[in-house]
Amino acid sequence: QVQLVESGGGLVQPGGSLRLSCVASGSIFSIRSMGWYRQAPGKQRELVASITSGGTINYVNSVKGRFTISRDNTKNTVYLQMNSLKPEDTAVYYCTADRQWVRDWGQGTQVTVSS
Repeated sequence: QVQLVESGGGLVQPGGSLRLSCVASGSIFSIRSMGWYRQAPGKQRELVASITSGGTINYVNSVKGRFTISRDNTKNTVYLQMNSLKPEDTAVYYCTADRQWVRDWGQGTQVTVSS
């Protein structure tokens, strides 16, 4: 079992920045990859970014050039740096950790982009 705790969400103006953090605990050595999903009300849940244990990174096209996923293995933490935020980025953001056969989810953190 892997436990994930997200933080860093909040209300920002368009063009602003936030950095989300996700701290993993439990069976951390079994994690193959970690990622960030987001879900807005009435919309389908979407994979935003992912990073594998080998360092391979992927982003959804809508955030390329604006968001950066990174990790700090000494802190068992993955980050999502979000710059140039747009209203359409408004969503609940969830951290995920993929073990070989299981995906673990965090509780979510709200990101609201509005003037």
